[in-house]
Formats: sequence, C-alpha cells, structure tokens
Amino acid sequence: MRRAHPAWRRGIQLSEIVLEGVSKRWGDTTAVDDVSLRVPAGSFVVLLGPSGCGKSTTLRLVAGLEGASAGRILIDGRDVTALPPSARGVSMVFQSYALFPHLSVAENIVFGLRVRRLPREERERRLERAASLLGLGGLLERKPSQLSGGQQQRVALGRAIVAETPVCLMDEPLSNLDAQLRQEMRREIRALQRQLGITLVYVTHDQVEAMTMADRVVLMRGGRVEQDAPPAELYAAPATSFAARFIGMPPMNLLQLADSPAGPVIRGTTGPALLPGPGQGLVAGIRPESVVLADAGGIEAEIVAAEYLGADTVLACRIGAETLSLRAPGQLGHAAGSHVRVALPAAALHLFDARTGLRVAR
Repeated sequence: MRRAHPAWRRGIQLSEIVLEGVSKRWGDTTAVDDVSLRVPAGSFVVLLGPSGCGKSTTLRLVAGLEGASAGRILIDGRDVTALPPSARGVSMVFQSYALFPHLSVAENIVFGLRVRRLPREERERRLERAASLLGLGGLLERKPSQLSGGQQQRVALGRAIVAETPVCLMDEPLSNLDAQLRQEMRREIRALQRQLGITLVYVTHDQVEAMTMADRVVLMRGGRVEQDAPPAELYAAPATSFAARFIGMPPMNLLQLADSPAGPVIRGTTGPALLPGPGQGLVAGIRPESVVLADAGGIEAEIVAAEYLGADTVLACRIGAETLSLRAPGQLGHAAGSHVRVALPAAALHLFDARTGLRVAR
C-alpha cells in the first residue's frame, strides 16, 4: 500500500495554485504582465529573477495583498481572485520576519490563532507541534531581541506552520541571514515542506536557493515568465539567452558568431569553425566548465584574469571580439597576459537567436 502523504494524515487538503493570464498594473506601469502558471499540489515552486521582475508582486497577488488588474487566481480549484487574504487558505513568511518585539516566542507563534479565537487547547497543541518541528522548545519564553537571526526566522516559520494552511508563501525569507545560516535554513525549509506536505511558493533572487530547493523554478523577467522548468532542465536547456546567463556561476558564455567558408566562427576570429552550417544572426552558449584547455589545436585565447577558488580556477579569456570564462579543477598557473588554447566541444554548445534571444534547435 502506498504510504499516505503527511498532509493527508493531518487532515489538510493539498491545494494546487493556478494563475490564468494574471496582470498587475499601476497606471502606466505594468509589474506583472499576463502571467499564467501552475503550482502542483504539495510541490515546492520558486519564483526567481532580478529585482523588479515581478516575482514578489506575483506572490502578493496569490496572497491577496494586491488585487489583480486582469486574469484569475485559483487555489484548490476555487477562484480566489476577489477574496481577501484571510479567505484564501494561505500563510506567509516575510523577509523582515515581522515579529512583535514585546511578545514572547510562544505568543508570536500563536498570535494569529488568538486573533481567530481558536480554543486554548487547540492553540497549545499547534504550538507544541511547531516548536517540536523547529527546535524552539527551549526558547518559547524569550523575546525576539534575545534570539539570533536564524532563531527569529524559525519563529516566523512557526507562525506559518501553526496556521495549518495547505499553501505557504515565502518572500525572500533568508536574505537577512549570513551565508552559513542561509545554507542551513535552505535545508531546513526544504525538509519541513516535505514533512508537512504543503504547497510552497518561494520568492528569491538567489539562484542557489532556487536550484537547491525547488521542484520547479519559474524564472521571471520584466513581469513575464521567461522559463518554467525543473532546476536541472533550466540549467541544461535554457529556453532563452537571458535564462542561460542568469543560471550558473560563472554564467554561461554567450559568443556572437560570424560566417566563414568553413562554417560559423567566434566573431573576430578566423576559426576553427564551431559547427556546420551558417552562423550569422546566432549566438553560441557554452558553460565555463564545458570549455576545455587544449594542448594543441583549438582556438587561441589571451588570459585577462585568473580567480583561484580552492577546488577550481576560473579563467577570464579574450577570444577575438568576445570574452569567455573557463572553469577547471585545481589551481592553474596561468597569469594575466599569457596565452592558451581552448576547445569548445560541439556537444556542449547551445544556440540562440541573436535578435530574439530564443533557443534555436540544432
């Protein structure tokens, strides 16, 4: 027999979220532009993108903190577009934690339950469960000022957990933490989502958070969805040159191509040709880790800079009229101004239309 999902064991209905042509406008400014997407029930979906791309506004539209200018929002098949936040069955964790400084940890966690006038016994049951899940049992009497940043974030998570809603929305909840704490909290939030079985939509501009936590990543740009895919697909098959550059550290190399008698070459070089066929109007993409240092053959490149990162080294190179990053294991003894030869394996190349940025089938 298939093991029951934890959410079903608690009696919480799993909820799918669907956005159909949703837009948000303020006068002449469009923050979200005809966004359609589906968040499967019980999944972890990350809205990713640069500042101003519309990801936080999209989350606020789902929460009901902003009203949609057009389109529909459905949660568990119910049209909630015109409903207030309290009627949508969602909880939210904010970037600022939003804790009351004069209340204890326990009081902060159950504050929403008290407002909703839940019986004392029910509030205590939910508090005990949340404190156990988050390791807050010994901190319940403390005030927020007596907690570390990570502990304050756990309190904010606890407040969302005790609401026992089928949907949880998180808006850049880790941006105020240092690098080590962010790494720890990434693991905790992902494990918590799996344990509770809730549908979680998470907003971030940090690609590491998106790639390590999400079942699916919705990459946004200019208020629109650029690509909606699992992390591995987003990395291996970016749909646009923007997606190719946004995902990956260092980002994917994008090289303008030019035609030659032998085939497409990197702009400003005479070859060798990278692929058969014409190259005019195309951009070739290749991940830095796919570029190979060649003993012979290949393309001559001038080293502009070398960054030793411990496990590997990143070389910034100039090839013709283009720049290229190369990532190789260990410490490389190449100084700025020296020359190397590099190979760009045809199997590792991605092609994009130079005008539209769209991926081109090979």
